[in-house]
Amino acid sequence: MKNISVIGSGTMGNGIAHVFAQFGYQVNLIDINKDALEKAINTIGKNLDRQVTKGTITEVQKAETIKNITVLTDMQLGVANADFIVEAATENLDLKLKIFKDLDAFAKPEAILASNTSSISITKIASVTNRGAKVIGMHFMNPVPVMKLVEVIRGYATSNETTATIMDLSKKLEKAPVEVNDYPGFVANRILMPMINEAIYTLYENVAGVEEIDTVMKLGMAHPMGPLQLADFIGLDVCLAILRVLHDGFGNPKYAPCPLLINMVTAGNKGIKSGEGFYNYSEGVKEAKVAAKFSI
Repeated sequence: MKNISVIGSGTMGNGIAHVFAQFGYQVNLIDINKDALEKAINTIGKNLDRQVTKGTITEVQKAETIKNITVLTDMQLGVANADFIVEAATENLDLKLKIFKDLDAFAKPEAILASNTSSISITKIASVTNRGAKVIGMHFMNPVPVMKLVEVIRGYATSNETTATIMDLSKKLEKAPVEVNDYPGFVANRILMPMINEAIYTLYENVAGVEEIDTVMKLGMAHPMGPLQLADFIGLDVCLAILRVLHDGFGNPKYAPCPLLINMVTAGNKGIKSGEGFYNYSEGVKEAKVAAKFSI
């Protein structure tokens, strides 16, 4: 594999493009929004600057990484010569199905198609293509340039060859791939989201405050970040979407999202991306303060 296309230039998409480009792959970063692409390149540049400052890469390597990325708004043109395509669009089933139907039509027959979805069924995504054996999940963790884990998700029709190829590709990016099967939430979010949801319920029922809950999990369980702060980083809308996938997929009430989470997302408080979630980020992430009182 030499030519990589990444669909979507948001937080995950630009991080995925960054990593592939840093390891010498030619990357087409594709988004329908020109402003989003410009923002993505600026973000990649800043993240590379941090790596230079830390001494993990050189200025020459930074320049080569940027040079390896081409931005496009035309998906058909951007994927025509791709050996491997990663979709990193919004966590919305209908949107992903539309993208994969188009990718199947535009990409060469031998190209592997992957989704960076954190919870949506790879089997369902593959069902709109004529290449089910070549559709797979490649779930990177955020921030992509830093986090080592990649969940490699096998859909019902995903072939052994495709799985082996993506496991090997992940290792070439110096990631640690873990093969999992295609069930709601896979492994990471099936375990993480109920914990976050229970933390929100603990707040909602006025058992303890935001800082108290996060402190217990950080100091008592050795978590680097409390669950409420982590939810803000992930995006409360994303957490809600994943919980709904789990709830719908298993039909188990233990996955039902907390009413407080639903209300916060409905009100537009989505965490860092909106400037307020369980914490207020108006003065920056490092100066975040508890946003408000939360209880029944």
